[in-house]
Amino acid sequence: MGKIRVAIIGVGNCASALVQGVYFYRDAPADTFIPGLMHTVLGGYHVGDIEFSAAFDIDINKVGKDLSEAIFAPPNNTRRFCEVPRLGVPVHRGMTHDGLGKYLSQIIQKAPGPTDDIVGILRQTRTDVVVNFLPVGSEMATKWYVEQVLDAGCGFVNCIPVFIASQAYWQRRFEERGLPVLGDDIKSQVGATIVHRVLTHLFRQRGVRLERTYQLNFGGNTDFLNMLERERLESKKASKTGAVTSQLDYALPAENVHVGPSDYVPWLEDRKFCHIRME
Repeated sequence: MGKIRVAIIGVGNCASALVQGVYFYRDAPADTFIPGLMHTVLGGYHVGDIEFSAAFDIDINKVGKDLSEAIFAPPNNTRRFCEVPRLGVPVHRGMTHDGLGKYLSQIIQKAPGPTDDIVGILRQTRTDVVVNFLPVGSEMATKWYVEQVLDAGCGFVNCIPVFIASQAYWQRRFEERGLPVLGDDIKSQVGATIVHRVLTHLFRQRGVRLERTYQLNFGGNTDFLNMLERERLESKKASKTGAVTSQLDYALPAENVHVGPSDYVPWLEDRKFCHIRME
């Protein structure tokens, strides 16, 4: 098998974890259980077959830097668990649109200059797949980037709750070009929502009727700071709520289910805690 050339939109904490993870596990044996990985090999490709081809951001602390350096630039605060070699992949100036909300704009200064030629860069770098890590609520920015991805002939993995892969319109656009699209939103490996989802399924399996539930998340990274802006949360709450209620064969009244971010606690840094109650 060949390599998978991956471009990243949004060089934040999730991008940092992804890049570090690829280099941390790149030599992992394929025939044994590896803590931290669900699949060392997937579809014939090993983790080590991923190579990064391009990156886009708007933060003055990141634009122009090598990706290996930008993933550790503030306000990123993901734990540093792997030394990433210089990649020769500069972070290009991306499109802002609605990607910089009220609270993030207080700590992030936009890099000067116009948006770079996204389509040209993706083609020039022979990118196969583009991964979207824009902040929650970046509806217009995500859709703008999707158009660039389609024009460049790349696959798209949408890691935020802007509904792309789940919508017939976008599915058709990618299918017409013979390109893969995956999403929308991603769960932590063993995070709050997957635990809540499994418990909900367990209730049903064991003959317990769930009547009301809540999940309150709080953390100290820029994701939680951004989500203090409640107007940006509509799709996030829909995504998380659907992940839980999809395990039921009956509908819970809207007032009896609440799943979503609660608050921002800076000293927690890139750690998240949650409270789950089920009745």
